[in-house]
Amino acid sequence: MMKDSSTHGYLDMDLLRFTTAGSVDDGKSTLIGRLLYDTKQIFEDQLEAVERASAKRGSGEVDLSLLTDGLRAEREQGITIDVAYRYFATPKRKFIIADTPGHIQYTRNMVTGASTANLAIILVDARKGILEQTCRHSFIASLLGIPHVVFCINKMDLVDYDEATFTRIQKELEDFSSKLEVRDIRYIPISALKGDNVVERSANMPWYQGPTLMYLLENVHIAGDLNHIDRRFPVQYVVRPMTDEWHDFRGFAGRVAGGVFRKGDPIQVLPSGFQSAIKSIHIGEREVEECFAPQSAVITLNDEIDISRGDMLVSPNNVPESSQDVDVMLCWFNERPLQPGGKYALKHTSRDARCMVKEVKYKMDISTLHKAEDPTIRMNDIGRVQLRTTVPLHFDKYSRNRYTGSVILIDEGTNETVAAGMIV
Repeated sequence: MMKDSSTHGYLDMDLLRFTTAGSVDDGKSTLIGRLLYDTKQIFEDQLEAVERASAKRGSGEVDLSLLTDGLRAEREQGITIDVAYRYFATPKRKFIIADTPGHIQYTRNMVTGASTANLAIILVDARKGILEQTCRHSFIASLLGIPHVVFCINKMDLVDYDEATFTRIQKELEDFSSKLEVRDIRYIPISALKGDNVVERSANMPWYQGPTLMYLLENVHIAGDLNHIDRRFPVQYVVRPMTDEWHDFRGFAGRVAGGVFRKGDPIQVLPSGFQSAIKSIHIGEREVEECFAPQSAVITLNDEIDISRGDMLVSPNNVPESSQDVDVMLCWFNERPLQPGGKYALKHTSRDARCMVKEVKYKMDISTLHKAEDPTIRMNDIGRVQLRTTVPLHFDKYSRNRYTGSVILIDEGTNETVAAGMIV
């Protein structure tokens, strides 16, 4: 059966995941509303409902922030780590926006929403300039290894589209972000309310010669963000169909966490160390010659080796680090503080283990980027911690691979996710 070429083209399009950050009044919801409105992603009935709600509130123009209001109402009902995901597409690319709330519990929310993002949009109010929240969000974006950060200096309409204001804030941001490990940083003056430089180029700011936000989102290069060097394939499931057609089939299903796997390539299995070669690769119902990050695939091997969930297929001459002692930058999510010597369940790729907090090395003061004296790690704090695990983990540094370099901790008593960690 032939696929419709238009559908096929749509399925093959790039997907950009991005997150928005900013203080409560920085215009985050309005910006998302403006992006959806100007790219014609809103149905007429949605727009009519927003127009009616705007009229009730007595606003002179359509309040686009109301497009995400239903989600905000949910959050006000006490859903703490709820990140609203909005999906839209243009002819060039598909997008998923992780919209995270801007209150004080932002750290854990942002870590949740931004952990898979390719790009972070950080809004700065042109009237207020850099706030503590701006520094906080920028540091978290850097910590989470987000490769592209766009600072949108918003509400330019309220400072009469003044170039000097934009230049001053940009200079302050450049000074601050020099301390961060982000490869690609951009600065755009916008007005989310009026739509200046969001989708359409602004006639009010002829002095700005750079791209609009939408042009940047559609054209930013993300193919090089994934690790295509180190072969990593955490096994999630062993596939045994046991049907007449596939009677002897035994494949290993999972998501490629790094590198490229081809038919015939030599393979080493961790932790056992057994070696074999790739016999076939299946994606969906198709047999393919190769698979690469972030594709999900089923791999079969030439030899019958005992492999189960939690094992990892790697290249024999490029193996990850294996250790029971792991250094992590930990972002703490829970109301109860981290217990030194405490025991937690740990998840790393498809591997489950238990761990003990061996040592708290320091806590970060996110506002100043200095190491704090107080080693107690409470909710929303970020600190460097050494963990001791019950079984060896096979990992890379987070800066090298975001999938094999991240862990989550779970309180075994309550089954709550209490922390997310980046291996250093």
